[in-house]
Amino acid sequence: MPKQGIHPAYGPTQVHCSCGNTFETRSTHKGKISLEICSNCHPFFTGKQRLVDTAGRVERFRRKYAEKATPAATK
Repeated sequence: MPKQGIHPAYGPTQVHCSCGNTFETRSTHKGKISLEICSNCHPFFTGKQRLVDTAGRVERFRRKYAEKATPAATK
């Protein structure tokens, strides 16, 4: 049993993932917790690869290196 008065309150907390999954857990965090990836949408648990594109970074990378991906002319 923890000592009284020195530990933060440990209570139920609502967790919300960007995939839409919502569950309740216990935490010392106050308020709701927002996740980008949970066990329902993580590729390790689902077996499916899913690119998590934050602010268009994947698309910007593909556009930037699309010209360089073409093979160079031979001499």
